[in-house]
Amino acid sequence: MPAAHCYTVFETAAGWCGIGWSDAGVARFHLPEKTAAAAERAMQRRMPVAAAGDPPPAVAAAISAARRYFSGEPTDFADIVLDLDVEDDFFRRVYAAARAVGWGRTTTYGTLAKALGAGPEAARDVGQAMARNPVPLLIPCHRVLAAGGKIGGFSAPGGSAAKQRMLAMEGVSLAPPPARQASFGF
Repeated sequence: MPAAHCYTVFETAAGWCGIGWSDAGVARFHLPEKTAAAAERAMQRRMPVAAAGDPPPAVAAAISAARRYFSGEPTDFADIVLDLDVEDDFFRRVYAAARAVGWGRTTTYGTLAKALGAGPEAARDVGQAMARNPVPLLIPCHRVLAAGGKIGGFSAPGGSAAKQRMLAMEGVSLAPPPARQASFGF
């Protein structure tokens, strides 16, 4: 990463987040931690050559959007400019497809692979892209599920429980639907 990268941590209703940027756009996002110190350590690990700094207007807008999101307000991050230059072409294509999955909607790794013109074997590659997502929330990897609508993994703080909480906040229930027909009991 070029030395021009900066980061800051900020508080939301869900905890302390971190965001890092370059002149090209937002390069890193860290989902909520319990303390500012934990978010700061995470950002220093993820952006070791970056310096703490005051966010420019575009990054301040991303911070405001994240605060709205964690307050439960439907939020669209599609207009936030991202710096994904260090990612390979396939991952950038996966991230672009994932960004199209809006508030309260989900998709699967396999569906994203198919949307990219790849076969079902690429679902694992999509899963790897989601696991390495440098800007979770801004690229909503929490909305990408395993086959059959199962929760799948989540590499952010709190793991799959955090993924479930974020989806629940968006009105997505992963519980099986209630039975439509009662049993006769015999």
